[in-house]
Amino acid sequence: MYFKIKKIKIKTGGPLVVYLTKYDCAKLNIPPKSRMGIRFNKKELIAMVDIIDSDFLKNGQVGVLDEVREKLNLKHNDIVRLFHINEPITLNYIKKKLQGERLNKDQFTKIINDIKDNILTEVEITYFVSACYCNPLNLDETIALTKSMVETGKIIKFGSKNVIDKHCIGGVAGNRTTMIVVPILAVAGYVVPKTSSRSITSPAGTADTFEVFTNVDLDISKMKKVVKKTGACITWGGALDLAPADDIIINVEHPLSLDPRGQLIASVLSKKRSVSSNKVLIDIPYGMGSKISSKKDALSLKSDFEKVGHSIGLNVHAVLTDGKNPIGCGLGPVLEAIDVYDVLKNQHDHLKDLIDKSIKLAGNMLELGGLYKKGQGEIVARDILYSNKAFDKFNEIIVAQGGKKINGTNNLKNKLSKCIYEVKSNKSGIVKQIDNKIISKIAKMAGAPSHKGCGVYLLKKQNDKVKKNEILFRVYSYTNIKLNQINNFLKLADPYSFK
Repeated sequence: MYFKIKKIKIKTGGPLVVYLTKYDCAKLNIPPKSRMGIRFNKKELIAMVDIIDSDFLKNGQVGVLDEVREKLNLKHNDIVRLFHINEPITLNYIKKKLQGERLNKDQFTKIINDIKDNILTEVEITYFVSACYCNPLNLDETIALTKSMVETGKIIKFGSKNVIDKHCIGGVAGNRTTMIVVPILAVAGYVVPKTSSRSITSPAGTADTFEVFTNVDLDISKMKKVVKKTGACITWGGALDLAPADDIIINVEHPLSLDPRGQLIASVLSKKRSVSSNKVLIDIPYGMGSKISSKKDALSLKSDFEKVGHSIGLNVHAVLTDGKNPIGCGLGPVLEAIDVYDVLKNQHDHLKDLIDKSIKLAGNMLELGGLYKKGQGEIVARDILYSNKAFDKFNEIIVAQGGKKINGTNNLKNKLSKCIYEVKSNKSGIVKQIDNKIISKIAKMAGAPSHKGCGVYLLKKQNDKVKKNEILFRVYSYTNIKLNQINNFLKLADPYSFK
């Protein structure tokens, strides 16, 4: 049947959606949320059909949202043909995985393609994520999923053999090492096209924090220009169409903070392969309160990362790090940005854990890349940091990506939320541990990362002496209502334990 276009100036952010009247849905014999094919001038796509039960849309009209209109180059009152399509076969594959069966490479590729092309609904993608969470992928499935993600995206080439990258699997509050390590590596002569994610389970992802300084939504052309000029970049991977299905999956994982192991590995390594990285370091924090609790599980994950990396032509080296406590003092984009500035400007007496870990990771990567011999890495990394060369390179990257040079934290501190709550100790003692999950939840309850000036700032950390009524941490929120909720939450869960 043929319908006249009526533009609806709304973006869904991904899914392809059109609207019909209740009468036309009945006439076509399709229930709401069904798929329909749309054809115009030899182009066609598949979209979800929903009902508008109002006078806004007349019988014989189809309401078209921006994504559909742009893909088909439609204008108001154009005539399109709607036609029935079969249910995608990938739903059968998702059902198989829900039942605990194994999927092969072809099946994963079809699922990833259907996610990328917006053929699967958000509900159906959620079932896919749930299936992989409840019935974890084995090594063969993880390799198949990773290859499928790489093949369905773009590959960026930088014309260098010294392309190197890093990633942390997350689960540790703060831990903003990437923004310190990347400029160190660039100064040392490596090409570092760092694509970072936004928060999945934490109060801020690297992209959320670096966005405090500059633009992270670079397209491929802009990214290549930045890397050519500075030797490095720190961008949000979701803006680059690299392994594009991955970013759709991440959006589904976010509400319940799901991060299935197989999808975690596929997500990380497909993005690294997409930017032509030769060698990749994976930071795997482990310990009570982190994403990976035991050393045994951490070693198993290390092995899987390295095996999957090898299968797609990557030299992957995974390192195990202490994940029992937060790294740094700030949790939340602006607070973490302040930490990064303080480290790069050598004002980091209160940030020894962040500086030590950054130098350790940078040292590993300098040696992994092959330009420096074993034992030289940490010495070179420390020299680059303390000489202010890393800070200068950091500013160079910021400017190249569209931001302004930073020379102080006053502007950053002005971005902090004004509703503040100070949490004091009810006892004296020495801090034994700060629970990552609890302190991260408090930062997210405060409003991070959506509100960049929200979060938690730690005044007392592991092994610090504390007197009764001393301030342990400060909460920044965009509303006092949130602070009241956090106060009630703290009556049930205490992030601090004492020796």
